[in-house]
Amino acid sequence: MAIHVKEIRDKEDLRAFVKFNIDLYEGNPYHVPGLIDDEMMTLDKLRNPAFDFCESIYFLAYDGCKIVGRIAGIINHRANETWKQRYARFGFVDFVDDEAVSKALFEAVETWAISKGMNGIQGPLGFTDLDHEGLLVWGFDRVGTMATAYSFPYYMEHLAKLGYAKDQDWQEFCITIPKKIPEKHQRISELVMKKYGLTIKKFKNSRQIWPYAKKIFKLWNEAYKPLYGYSELSDKQIDYYIKMYIPMLRLDLITLVIRETDDAVVGLAITLPSLSVALQKAKGSLLPFGWVHLLKAMYGKDNKTVDLYIIGIAPEYQSRGVNALLFYDLIPMFNKYGFERAESNPELELNKKVQSQWEYFESEHIKTRRAFLKLLKNG
Repeated sequence: MAIHVKEIRDKEDLRAFVKFNIDLYEGNPYHVPGLIDDEMMTLDKLRNPAFDFCESIYFLAYDGCKIVGRIAGIINHRANETWKQRYARFGFVDFVDDEAVSKALFEAVETWAISKGMNGIQGPLGFTDLDHEGLLVWGFDRVGTMATAYSFPYYMEHLAKLGYAKDQDWQEFCITIPKKIPEKHQRISELVMKKYGLTIKKFKNSRQIWPYAKKIFKLWNEAYKPLYGYSELSDKQIDYYIKMYIPMLRLDLITLVIRETDDAVVGLAITLPSLSVALQKAKGSLLPFGWVHLLKAMYGKDNKTVDLYIIGIAPEYQSRGVNALLFYDLIPMFNKYGFERAESNPELELNKKVQSQWEYFESEHIKTRRAFLKLLKNG
């Protein structure tokens, strides 16, 4: 039966779009599903403030009455203006191993991009850097993290046949947590605090962190602005993410580096116990018992992995030892809670400044993700 592609028009189809990812990977030991309601909110044009400067389209592919693939087309006008380009993005992409399916999906999103005046399409990318980025191209035998998306090995083969080529790679690392602070980190940390008038800020309750919430995301904008495809977060987006993320964080696993003279945030590390296994058990929903699995992962004693969710240093303090100051605080905390290993978020292959921070630890490159680019002939 011929493959047909349908544009999503209502919430019922949007829920099917989100749920297809969970259904496709059912039983896969490495896939980590997100929460359906969270992804629905991300894709909702009325609730996600990214739509102040983004537009999108969502497609489902069918073989008869059966869903066999999905894809989103996104145009981030702010990113295009920043990077002086006319590119669309593809994201939220999944499909069965059938070239007719992937061809139909990508033709649909490319046709849409051309109709909008775009001359290229890149991805997988989302609306912002806080959405999943990159297609897994190496490390298929490793469990994913909450911040990343798993994909079958055949995905990259399909993209190559459709004319997509490497645009950028990200690498992920597993770091063995040392039993004590490396001597060099301790020495550098003490010097940096004294030289630049910096101090470490910790939080015991949400009342203490709220005054710093906007400062955290402002630093995120400063630190990540030069990086591939980055779209600066608006004040409206910052408020949106504060409400979404701050309540779910482990406050004791957050470290801020503060400049004493003006209380500015110049370094931050937001880490979380790995929620991968808990999300696998939750199967996309907090109810009826998904929340129990997540709570145990957040505060239970059996979780040995911590995810380095966000690490950022203000540009004027990069390469000055401030990252050592973050681990000066975190390593004793990780040991206190029994964490044995940490997983990094994806780090750009060319960002040697970030990757150099693992030189003083036992670390292993465990996954590679890729953004692809295709120039559109009729753009």
